Amino acid sequence: MELRTLRYFLAVAQAKTISAAAEALHVTQPTLSRQMQELEEELGKTLFLRGKRSITLTEEGTFFRKRAQEVVSLLEKTTAELKAPDELLSGDIHIGGGETDAIRLIARAARRMRQDHPHVTFHIFSGNAEDVMEKIDRDLVDFGLFIEPVDLSGYEFFRLPVKDRWGVLMRKDAPLAARPSVAPADLRGLPLLVSRQNMVNNEVAGWLGETHEALQVVATYNLLYSASIMVEEGMGYALCLDRIIRLPENGPLCFRPLRPAMEVGLNVAWKKQQIFSKPARVFLDYLKASLWGGPVAEGASATETPQDDPATA
Repeated sequence: MELRTLRYFLAVAQAKTISAAAEALHVTQPTLSRQMQELEEELGKTLFLRGKRSITLTEEGTFFRKRAQEVVSLLEKTTAELKAPDELLSGDIHIGGGETDAIRLIARAARRMRQDHPHVTFHIFSGNAEDVMEKIDRDLVDFGLFIEPVDLSGYEFFRLPVKDRWGVLMRKDAPLAARPSVAPADLRGLPLLVSRQNMVNNEVAGWLGETHEALQVVATYNLLYSASIMVEEGMGYALCLDRIIRLPENGPLCFRPLRPAMEVGLNVAWKKQQIFSKPARVFLDYLKASLWGGPVAEGASATETPQDDPATA
């Protein structure tokens, strides 16, 4: 299977018609149709449902699109790294992570690195722990920013010197908004929006205790922004981390921390025995220098961790 065939397939999947994809690819419609038929024959699967006006993907086609995107992305990433000039530091750094205010620490190190190496480009992917781990495993991201609880036993990682706290996002006119904090009993019977991640929900369930059985979950969310809109529209209360959604003083929403407090640690992780690109290796040095002070070490190994780092896992 040629890379060109994967690109053709992705173009058809996006355009949803052979004619539009052929025009974008600058090939003839018969050529493109034949390529797609040969691809289906090679795989032994039907990838497209061909309608009168548009083409949709089958279940197998949707799965193949995801894998094709990963293959093309990995090849483009590798090609860019190999083509980077030796005389200057340039290239791409890919970082994935969950929603957390701790991304500021990543941003500060990235800004400092960009000041010294303006030819480096950063690519940020937002997703839950499972999504980010999959991309690390497939070499589609260099580093992951993970919110505890998370099992990082299969990765190299270190803990950031900050923590996030859990609480409840709500409308300012909600009854609980009059309280400085929220206890488990306060949530009994209320409509809640909760995270989709099982490990996170287990942690919250432990904090709730017996109240967990009385929760009224009306929606689950992956990333908080959409959930905050649902809260604003009166769907209920969202259990979430603080400082992810900006809450202007004159805005409709507010955040109240949990009582007793529930704080979580944050970790930066990467693949074990990872062979970093030069930009990624240097960025890890910048990140450690930004977190714990000191200059960026010339030629330091990407897997070295400062000996005086109290948060190293």
